[in-house]
Amino acid sequence: MSAKRLVLIDGSGYIFRAYHGLPPLTRKSDGLPVGAVSGFCNMLYKLIKENRGDDAPSHLAVIFDAGSHTFRNDLYDQYKAHRPPAPEDLIPQFPLIRQATKAFGIHNVELSGFEADDLICTYAKMAVEEGFEVTIVSSDKDLMQLVNDHVSMLDPVKGTPVKRDQVIEKFGVPPELVVDAQALIGDSTDNVPGAPGIGVKTAAQLILEYGSLDALLERAQEIKQPKRREALTEFRDQILLSRELVRLRADVPPPCPIDEFALKDPDATELGAFLAEMEFTSLARRVGGSLSVLETAQSKAGDLPKAPVSKPLFGTTGQAPTPKAATPEALLTPVNYDAYQCVQDIGTLSAYVAQCKAAGVFAVDTETDALSATSSGLVGVSLSCGVGSAIYIPLGHESDQGGLALSGDTLKQIPLDEALAVLKPLLEDPAVLKVGQNIKYDLSVFARYGIRVAPYDDTMLISYVLEAGMHGHGMDELSELHLGHTPIPFKQVAGTGKSAKSFKFVDLGPATHYAAEDADITLRLWHVLKPQLVQQRLLTVYETLERDMPTVLSDMELAGVRVDPQVLRLLSQDFGARMGDIEAEAHKLVGRPFNLNSPQQLGAIFFDEMALPGGKKTASGQWATDVKVLEDLAEKGQPLARLLLDYRQMAKLKGTYTDALVEYADPKTQRIHTSYQLAATTTGRLSSNEPNLQNIPIRTQEGRKIRTAFIAKDGHKLISADYSQIELRLLAHIGDIEQLKKAFTDGLDIHAMTASEMFDVPIEGMPSEVRRRAKAINFGIIYGISAFGLGNQLGIDNGEAGRYIKTYFERFPGIKAYMDAARDQVKAKGYVETIFGRRINIPDVNAKSAAQRAFAERAAINAPIQGTAADIIRRAMIRMPAMLEAADLSTKMLLQVHDELIFEAPDAEVEKAKAVIINVMKNAALPAIDISVPLDVEAKAALNWDEAH
Repeated sequence: MSAKRLVLIDGSGYIFRAYHGLPPLTRKSDGLPVGAVSGFCNMLYKLIKENRGDDAPSHLAVIFDAGSHTFRNDLYDQYKAHRPPAPEDLIPQFPLIRQATKAFGIHNVELSGFEADDLICTYAKMAVEEGFEVTIVSSDKDLMQLVNDHVSMLDPVKGTPVKRDQVIEKFGVPPELVVDAQALIGDSTDNVPGAPGIGVKTAAQLILEYGSLDALLERAQEIKQPKRREALTEFRDQILLSRELVRLRADVPPPCPIDEFALKDPDATELGAFLAEMEFTSLARRVGGSLSVLETAQSKAGDLPKAPVSKPLFGTTGQAPTPKAATPEALLTPVNYDAYQCVQDIGTLSAYVAQCKAAGVFAVDTETDALSATSSGLVGVSLSCGVGSAIYIPLGHESDQGGLALSGDTLKQIPLDEALAVLKPLLEDPAVLKVGQNIKYDLSVFARYGIRVAPYDDTMLISYVLEAGMHGHGMDELSELHLGHTPIPFKQVAGTGKSAKSFKFVDLGPATHYAAEDADITLRLWHVLKPQLVQQRLLTVYETLERDMPTVLSDMELAGVRVDPQVLRLLSQDFGARMGDIEAEAHKLVGRPFNLNSPQQLGAIFFDEMALPGGKKTASGQWATDVKVLEDLAEKGQPLARLLLDYRQMAKLKGTYTDALVEYADPKTQRIHTSYQLAATTTGRLSSNEPNLQNIPIRTQEGRKIRTAFIAKDGHKLISADYSQIELRLLAHIGDIEQLKKAFTDGLDIHAMTASEMFDVPIEGMPSEVRRRAKAINFGIIYGISAFGLGNQLGIDNGEAGRYIKTYFERFPGIKAYMDAARDQVKAKGYVETIFGRRINIPDVNAKSAAQRAFAERAAINAPIQGTAADIIRRAMIRMPAMLEAADLSTKMLLQVHDELIFEAPDAEVEKAKAVIINVMKNAALPAIDISVPLDVEAKAALNWDEAH
């Protein structure tokens, strides 16, 4: 063995060669994609096995890319801009590959802001200075500039060395001139521009002739060939920029010293557990025999994922039970509250953190002093790394309302900053999976303390993907449904009504039982639910449409949107004054004062005093005076009904919006932080509350005024980007309606085209009423509208409305075929699907009530369209932050309102940001689905939301 030999493995190269070099592979027990993980492990094993004796390395490390944005993107915003996103089934394998490296006992290194190549360059330089011989395992041509007498490369596929002669064969120049040659050649893969028209041979000829790039550019006017001379002189700055992009950095701050790369045998238990969890049985046998450090890993097809058994570690506060393997029987083991531990010292916490790290997966939950994730304080954290094993770490409990330690009369807690310093590396470790229930909340809480939790799974979202529309997805309901266990209700520990208290005042005993149970149950639910994603072929839906949304929404919620409280107060005054005027006019009509908010008094006036026909009584015996009744009366010419409708609208705008929004605004920042619900609808649409910013009326002038109160901060603009008629476009695609597809492709007015098809009226000079009727039919068809509903909407009789619908289906037979297919599917399977595979369960299709069944069939028609639109905007939202960052923009996404996204951008970035936003939204369906009609996106910037819309 060489005394000092360092091997640096290019992790990204290994990953992509493993992924593309092998057929797709999934774990048998749950269908998790593991092909790249398997290939990566086999390549590591092969490298170690074949480099023995004199060739054995003394030090070994795998170098990974930390992210897509590096200092090169700051130099050139188009650097690597054309690279497609990672394959969807490869993304979940990235953290597993880091975990694999760790399991093999090999150090892995990455550094934000720099590429793996820069770290390799830095470590190679450091190693040579310390007397090492260095081998870089990679076939990346960019690393060939590092080759010298002490640094060589090894092609991992061919197994052949790359030294000085091989570099000259590749570039035509020796390693010390590779950067100069690459500056001329450019790189289409990384989008390095280079010099137009100059390839490898010409670049080598020029560099060798003039000795260096600097000399060549200095004497460019001497070049006889006009095209070469022109390229070198006119594109001088571009060439020099290209040199900076391809030159590797040797001065990167090393995350750890080379001494830590010293090669050692892997821990048999850890590697065996990892290979067993991945179900790599054959590799486990080979590794165990060849390296003589492993017990043979045992796994059975169909077993649930396993966490390795860890030793009890609670020496100071008691003995925790050994976590049970996650077998179906163990998952149903009754909860033992006495086994949960309250951790009050840093040593015990550090030991359990190590246990979570060894397990590779653990559940985490936070307890706070209030409900808002964007403003509440952290009270405690619970962790669970195995069935029956859970701890609670109190961090912000207070004793002035009776909070006590588990024993004694003093409240003992680890200082918050010390506990978070121990938790942060675990919560951010890319090789350890964190599991949460509604983890968006926890992400926001931790983010406010400087912790970015990743990677993670969310049991709420897994359940939502599996059974949206079948039941709720809260932890308590899921626990009862899947585990047969009823968790401790929050009110049992915190009280209700006047006796309710913040969690920070809950005694540590009940607090530990409540919080630790949450983590334990969450991990059990993950073991039960995650395998079902593959069994039901829904893993891709979860990975591509749900898994990344909590981070995206957490960032949006934390950013908030600014409001102008003065505008809101003035609107409240205006709405209040108008309510007073309406009230006075209503009193004048009736001839006496009465309470406009009293259904009893209104019913008596309309149906007793005025004796109007059509009145119906409620179950309590009072006359019904709901909105439908008032609208019917107003259509029949009753001015009082119209006044009451206007009064109610003003009251709602004032009470629900202008008054309430002032209260929701943070008094320091004047920003409102709504909370998005990911699993509240059956179709994948988001909803928001506290406050609800998705239901602000926009069809009335008064409603639009409220949007004027949403403003950009100083020096910024709000950008509103909205999909145009996306549901009609998706109907054209899903139903394969050629006329509609052609109309959208040609940019025609879709409602005018429909009217022309239906009523044989030329588009030019078409009466607005004819277009309005076609528009009502177009949108009505999406929602499975009946003749009665259409007739009521257009003010025509049912017979005429029925003829409209009949004509519509005759002109567009594909729509009728689509609707029939949707009805057939929901009747046969109980669900319909979006084009991305999201399953929308509609159980009422089998209800006893005919009305319920009819409603379910109408829902089945609309759900694939609305759900696909929701999927598309989710895909756009997931990609948006990285694309904005890649373009070196500080623009932030603030709100989502169904088909619309709202951003806040510095004035100088507006136009560039709009271009990025539109591009991401238009292409959000790719590469999964190529929509057969263009997805038009309209974007506008202004000082307030109304003007931007």
